[in-house]
Amino acid sequence: MSRVSPGVVSGASYTALIKACHEGGYALPAINVVGTDSVNAVLEAAARNGSDVVIQVSNGGARFYAGEGLPDAHRARVLGAASMARHVHLLAKEYGIAVILHTDHADRKLIPWLDDLITLSEDEFRTTGKPLFTSHMLDLSAEPLEENLETSAAMLKRLAPLGMGLEIELGVTGGEEDGVGHDLEDGADNAHLYTQPEDVLKAWNLLSPIGTVSIAASFGNVHGVYKPGNVQLRPEILKNSQDAVEEATQSGPKPLPLVFHGGSGSTLAEINAAVSYGVFKMNLDTDIQFAFAQGVGSYVLEHPVAFQHQIDPGTDKPMKSLYDPRKWLRVGEKSIVGRLDEAFEILGSKGRSVAHKA
Repeated sequence: MSRVSPGVVSGASYTALIKACHEGGYALPAINVVGTDSVNAVLEAAARNGSDVVIQVSNGGARFYAGEGLPDAHRARVLGAASMARHVHLLAKEYGIAVILHTDHADRKLIPWLDDLITLSEDEFRTTGKPLFTSHMLDLSAEPLEENLETSAAMLKRLAPLGMGLEIELGVTGGEEDGVGHDLEDGADNAHLYTQPEDVLKAWNLLSPIGTVSIAASFGNVHGVYKPGNVQLRPEILKNSQDAVEEATQSGPKPLPLVFHGGSGSTLAEINAAVSYGVFKMNLDTDIQFAFAQGVGSYVLEHPVAFQHQIDPGTDKPMKSLYDPRKWLRVGEKSIVGRLDEAFEILGSKGRSVAHKA
């Protein structure tokens, strides 16, 4: 197994990490973050579990990171994503694990956001030899396949010289992720949620010669958590896609780096099947948000007076030690860490970090 230096990976260290997941038969949790609290919780959880991890931000998360008070939404998205990236670069190596730094769903209207972030990575690469991010996601799954692939190829040609990768989506993941997604119709056939293996092969043949590409092939997965029976996952679609590419390219078993979107709420059997078919990255957002909210909510319910009065009206004691944001935010962080303990264990990445200190 190849070893890499702790911190944000790119280029050879990025492909080495993907290869380690492939050869080891495990996947990394990919966590959407919205501020330093969630970033720090993810790094803490990864370090304590001896696992590498994916930290990613959506366009809305990036804007929130920069501050909702900034009037220019586009600039806030760019600055927020850049601020998050620099925060991770600064701290990841201290935690001693490898981090894939990624941006989540960007459809056509958000391409200017990615273009500006790539420009920042180009500037960073000229200065340090490393890009700001590891990879970006371009989600044109709602568009005709030819347009999706043509635009993806153009972007990958810009990313590849920086040692960066591109994640694309084929088929449509149901639900919504910060304004990007597809309505989920209750009781409908939802055939658009299932990717066709021949489309995956076409994408692989076009994009893999250009640079590092990963594919979010939809197999009925959705963003968010829905009532049981509303969505039928078919992980065998991933196997069929792998088989199609392997047969056509003679490239060995499971050649595709696959991504599982909408991992929150999935059963253990569904996760195990997806990982066995070559998924190296599983996105978790909804479950992590709920974990944070549950932790903070429990704390507030335990100390209701502290969130209504600075001085306890019954005892005349100051309540500052209880309403101090560091107290309840830390409870939320610990709740995230606890949920991620489960994720690292289930995905098989616990204790398998490829990072080592020189």
